[in-house]
Amino acid sequence: MIPLGDKAQSAQGIHDLRIVVVDDHDAVRRLIREILESEDNWIVCGEAADGVEAVERIRELRPDLVVMDIIMPRRNGFEATREIARMAPKIPVLMTTLYEFPELWRQVRDAGAQGCLLKTESATSLIPAVKSLILRQTFFPVS
Repeated sequence: MIPLGDKAQSAQGIHDLRIVVVDDHDAVRRLIREILESEDNWIVCGEAADGVEAVERIRELRPDLVVMDIIMPRRNGFEATREIARMAPKIPVLMTTLYEFPELWRQVRDAGAQGCLLKTESATSLIPAVKSLILRQTFFPVS
């Protein structure tokens, strides 16, 4: 298993956060990176375009958090999240999707992710979602 270091937390926020972003669309990865790195001391330390690459990046980089798309080629986000949960159970995974239906939230939880974010809400909800997961809380859309 891969260890997760304790994040320095204070009333002002979460510091020195290393994140891996996984999505098969380069433009989406760039947008997510831009939003995440707008926070002081948050860095996207790696990216992956599918679930196979995601597992490799997590093993190699040992991030503090993963932002993972659900629908991708080679290995989908559910399969990759299950593998990450087995090898590094303390690394929280925030899954992203374009689709909104309550059954999906159950599937996300069953895969081992701690949250799910609608891509259409990334601009307003990505930062709060990441903060929730780092504080060991869950984050799911209100249905």
